[in-house]
Amino acid sequence: MSSEDPVELFGVRLVGITAESGHKLLLSVALIVAVVLLQRILRVVVRVSLRGERLARLRFWIRQVIGLVGVLVALIGLVSLWFDDPSRLTTALGLFSAGLAFALQKVVTALAGYVVIMRGKTFSVGDRIVMGGVRGDVMSLGFMQTSIMEMGQPPPVQKAEPAVWVQSRQYTGRIVTVSNARVFDEPVYNYTREFSYLWEELVIPIGHKSDHVRVERLLLDVAQRHTSELQNMSDADRSELARRYLVKSTDVSPRVFYRITDNWLELTVRFIAPIHGTRELKDAMSRDLLRGLDKLGVGIASTTFEVVGLPSVRVQASTLGDGARIDASADEARTRQ
Repeated sequence: MSSEDPVELFGVRLVGITAESGHKLLLSVALIVAVVLLQRILRVVVRVSLRGERLARLRFWIRQVIGLVGVLVALIGLVSLWFDDPSRLTTALGLFSAGLAFALQKVVTALAGYVVIMRGKTFSVGDRIVMGGVRGDVMSLGFMQTSIMEMGQPPPVQKAEPAVWVQSRQYTGRIVTVSNARVFDEPVYNYTREFSYLWEELVIPIGHKSDHVRVERLLLDVAQRHTSELQNMSDADRSELARRYLVKSTDVSPRVFYRITDNWLELTVRFIAPIHGTRELKDAMSRDLLRGLDKLGVGIASTTFEVVGLPSVRVQASTLGDGARIDASADEARTRQ
C-alpha cells in the first residue's frame, strides 16, 4: 500500500485521508498534547517555586513567556510536519493570509494589541487602568482579551458610561473582559505605572465673611497630618519618574487654592494620595475637617435664598350669623382705599 493511497476504515474509503496525512495528523495531535502538558507542568512548578505577593508580577511574566514559547513550538512543529515542501508552504501561507485578513480582522488586531501591550509596557497584571471605558485593576492578560476587576467612579465622572452604582474608586464586584484591540482605538489610562500615587482634592465652600485664613490653616494641617508618610514614600518614585521621562519634579506638599464665586468662597486643598485606599484617606480627612470647622464656628456654605422684604398684613375677624368670616388685607391696599 502506497503512502498516497486513500485510507479505508471498516471497508469505507475516507476521502482526502491518506496514510501519509493520517500519520501527520496523529503526530500533530501528539505534539499539541505534549506542548499543553509541558505548559501545565511548568506553570505548576512556577506557582510552587515562586510564592508570595511580592513575586506575583514575576509569576505573571513567566507564565506569559511559557504561553508564548508553547505557541511558537506548536506552530513550528505543525508547519514542519505538514509543509515539508517549500512550494506548498508558500501557497498555503498566501491563501491563509488572504483568508485571515478578511475573516479574522478583529482577532489579528487583538493579537497585535497584545504585542503592543507587552512590548510597549502599557500595563501589567495588578495595574489600575482605564481601558475601553472600564476602570479597574488588571486581573489577567491574554492573547485576545484583558480581564479587569471593575471599580466605581468618583462623583465628577459618575455619569460616564458604563454607569456604575459605587460612587468611589472601589470594586463593584464585576469582572469585565476588554479586547486588546482597544489600545489602537483610544488611550489607556494607567494609575500605577512608574508612579503609584495620585493627586487628590477636597473642596470646602465657606461664606464670604467667614475667617478663611483659619480655615486654610485647618485644611493644611489636616492634609499634612494624613499624608506626611506618603510624601516621604513618593520621593524615590518622583526622582525616577523625572529621570526616565524628563518630567519636571512636582512638590507633593499640601496646598490650598482659592476660588471666588457669587455664592461662597471655595477653598480646595490639593494633596497626594495612594492608588488604593483613597476613599479611606478622604473619609478620615473629612471627619477631622468637620470637627475642626465646628471648633472654629465656621459652617459649610450652601445655596440659600434670603427674603429681604414682605408687606405687612392685618387680620380682622367678624361674626355673621352662625358662621365666622375672616378678612385679611394688606396695609398698602387699605391706604389705596
